[in-house]
Amino acid sequence: MNNTADGEKQGLLSETVVYAARVKNSETLKKSSSGGAFTAISDVFLENGDAVACTVYNYQTNQAEFRIITTKEERSAARGSKYMQSITGDIFRQAEKWLSDNPSKKLLFVGMGCQAAGFQKFAEIKGFRNRVTIVDIICHGVPSPVLWKKYAEMLEQKGRLTDLTFKDKRNGWNNPTAVAKVNGKEVSLSDYVRIFYNKCALRPSCHKCPYTTTQRTTDITIGDYWHIEDKLPQFFNPMGNSLILIHTDKGKSLFELVKDRMDYCISNTKDCLQVNLERPTEMSPYRKAFWNDYHSHGIVYTVNKYGKASCLSRLKKKLKKIIKP
Repeated sequence: MNNTADGEKQGLLSETVVYAARVKNSETLKKSSSGGAFTAISDVFLENGDAVACTVYNYQTNQAEFRIITTKEERSAARGSKYMQSITGDIFRQAEKWLSDNPSKKLLFVGMGCQAAGFQKFAEIKGFRNRVTIVDIICHGVPSPVLWKKYAEMLEQKGRLTDLTFKDKRNGWNNPTAVAKVNGKEVSLSDYVRIFYNKCALRPSCHKCPYTTTQRTTDITIGDYWHIEDKLPQFFNPMGNSLILIHTDKGKSLFELVKDRMDYCISNTKDCLQVNLERPTEMSPYRKAFWNDYHSHGIVYTVNKYGKASCLSRLKKKLKKIIKP
């Protein structure tokens, strides 16, 4: 990637530029949560000797945490959605130090909207905004970190947790499978995912999130292009589709470097709209009851009560499989 001059201002575009995209490499697409945008973008940096600050799951502590990575092997470990809070720790200071130690290099920061906004402000104050590209991710909300910690402890009563994925594509991108391995045996994480999506455990601040919009000041926003089969049916791929929103001149320049690695199609801010690009996730009316049950009865009781599929939903799922063409 070409270095930009010190002090260059990253101008906001007058209108957000929108693409549907996916990586051309079928194996990379299969291993990615959506269309592989994170892989394609990070490759541009890693191949130039630059660094990436992003989230990696730590199997020793059973938490997601930010790290500075410089190799594709490390990046591959960072790939995939993580339905839990990522611990930022001192990643801002680590990024500043890495840039200081590598004055000719640049850094890519990838995080949720709130994390990206914090890092952007830090970079501006410290005077290195021109050396970083900031990518934020469309976010449903973040569950309380204690929930995943206790859930992981529950799973590990039977052995060590490994190979965690929340969006395995064995049944396609539109029907992701959440699984992990415990002592080498695959276990479903569907009960945890149901709790994540029923909104009972999200942090209160997520219900007031100011970053649920197509208009942002990061360089690029990425996520799943939900409903693409209706809006851009000719481009839809059952193995994954990324949404890429470009907000700045820097983001636009980066996409020029990335696009040869991807199949892509121009879209717009109307067709790409999804709930968390319009408004924050609404608070569940059962949130208080959920946490009362958790504090009174513990993780096993709470997961069994709020994470199990109803008889009706199980029946619908079975019928869907039967009548699937």
